[in-house]
Amino acid sequence: MALRINDIVPDFSADTDQGPIKFHDWIGSGWAILFSHPKDFTPVCTTEFGAVAQLEAEWAKRGTKVIGVSVDGVEAHKKWKGDIETVAGCPAGFPIIADEGLAVSKAFDMLPAEAYLPDGRTANDTATVRSVFIIGPDKKLKLAMTYPMSVGRNFAEVLRALDALQLTFNVPLATPANWAVGQDVVVALSLNDDQAREKYGAIDVKLPYLRTTKAPK
Repeated sequence: MALRINDIVPDFSADTDQGPIKFHDWIGSGWAILFSHPKDFTPVCTTEFGAVAQLEAEWAKRGTKVIGVSVDGVEAHKKWKGDIETVAGCPAGFPIIADEGLAVSKAFDMLPAEAYLPDGRTANDTATVRSVFIIGPDKKLKLAMTYPMSVGRNFAEVLRALDALQLTFNVPLATPANWAVGQDVVVALSLNDDQAREKYGAIDVKLPYLRTTKAPK
């Protein structure tokens, strides 16, 4: 079964370069981002892990834990961290899951059930393990993005999406196209105009079904 938005994400136990974890316990009561890579010591992935490391303060400001997953082992992850930190110019303090048995990759529907790691494998053998999953405090999947091998991820967009998800979490609001922090937001259709004004103050009725208001602080 494919993992869908608002499904509770799989719980699992795994080894990481920082020791063993149980995923739901590791998430705790905050937000989490799981980002996957097809193989250690690959060029695009190294730049991506470096970008995540450089954003450590931004993740912390949003109460969000980040964790990587790659299909190599713990010792390879530890060695790769040195390369990542060289490229990033800062420590990479987040853990990386060692998914040598592909259990996590399959549980999150990044690889088919019959996938295996052949001898002499390359990154192409696990090319679909290149995704981002944003998980809410309720342990439910809030957003998923999957990229091809040739396109490095834009972590500014991951941050923007995280901001939008946190702003609209369990409240009748949505964000419009290209929304950025501080811009107006869309009032959900579950509220009529009077209810929207009572809850949010002034609203701008652009169309009967498109109403905007100032973003709550």
